[in-house]
This record gives sequence, structure tokens and C-alpha cells, in this order.
Amino acid sequence: MLDDRSPNRRRTSGNFRGGRRIGSPGGGDPLAPDAVPGSPEDAPGDPESVARAVCLRALTGAPKTRQQLADLLAKRDIPEDAAAAVLDRFTEVGLIDDAAFARAWVSSRQAGRGLARRALSAELRAKGVDADVAAEAVEAVDDEDERAAARRLVERRAGAMRRLDRATATRRLIGMLARKGYNGGLAAAVVREVLDDLGSSDGADDVLEYDEDSALP
Repeated sequence: MLDDRSPNRRRTSGNFRGGRRIGSPGGGDPLAPDAVPGSPEDAPGDPESVARAVCLRALTGAPKTRQQLADLLAKRDIPEDAAAAVLDRFTEVGLIDDAAFARAWVSSRQAGRGLARRALSAELRAKGVDADVAAEAVEAVDDEDERAAARRLVERRAGAMRRLDRATATRRLIGMLARKGYNGGLAAAVVREVLDDLGSSDGADDVLEYDEDSALP
């Protein structure tokens, strides 16, 4: 009978069976539940496994469009057929949803940054969202939403200015709105309204100094 301390005694553990650890998680990949967790480099011979790992890691931080993930896989030199297969599967199970991404993006950027529909559309196109999908998402912002957002931007900027003549203030405020995607007619009308209100309440047309850096979208 071998002593428990004998080096020839084969150790066994309830955590292992047949060379496999029992109860070990499969890496959190819903598309490959039996996959062993690890970095993408752990499976250099299986492009689809690498592609899955890369995509899951990217999606952990924030939602991504299909094109963003495709670009990421291309940078990792994943073969096109393997990348397409993984992206198709992710789309099928809902991990990639460009329409949902576009809706969330429009809601966040319009409310948080006051971007106009033109700027929102440009950002979605830059992220690879299909033009029709982007247009549908942007339709959630109507004319009244856009005008109200523009007015809030102008009121916030005008209130942070030092004394400038009205012509200079008007030019700079319209420029700020233009950088956020507003057309000239709407921008001019909103700026005129806000400056008129400031003039009637303060008894003067001058406003505070404008910080151009803060106006960048």
C-alpha cells in the first residue's frame, strides 16, 4: 500500500474527470459553449474561433455595428469567409443588430450632444450603418425636437460669453450650430430668437465672450 506522501501515488481530484475539469465555464461564448476560455491567440489554427473571441471581446465594452466588427477582424487578418460566417451567426442570434444600434445612437447623441439629423446620419454612415437603416433611426427626431435642441445649445453658449457685439455673436453661434449639422435657415432663426430674448431681458444686445472650443461636437 502506497503512503499518501509517496511520489508514485497518482493524485485524483473531484474537479477532474478524463482529463477535463468538471464545472469549468466554457468561456462565456454563447456561440461555442464548449470553447476553452482564453485570448484569441490561443486558437491560431481556427480562424472562426479567433473571430468569435475577437468579436465577443469587442462587444463587451459597447455595442458595435457589423461593419465595425468586420473592420476589426480584417485588421486581425481573419480570412473573409471565416469573418463572414461569424458575423452572420452573431447577427442571427442578435449580438449584432445595426437597427437597434442606430436607434440607441440617435437617442444618445441627439439628447446628449444636441446633434441635428444631418450630423446623426453622417455619424451612422461612418460606422457602416446601412443608409435605409440610418434614415429610419433618424426619423425619430422631428422638426420640433431639432429646433428645441438647437435653442438649448444657443442658450447655453450665449450665457457663457463675455461682451461681444451682436453681429460677432450671431456669426459664431450660427457656426457652432452648423458644426452640429443644423441648416443655415434654422440656425439663423434660433440664434436671432435667443439673442432677442437676451436683449429684452438684459436691456442690451451685447452678450458674453464665446468659447469656440466648447462648441465643437
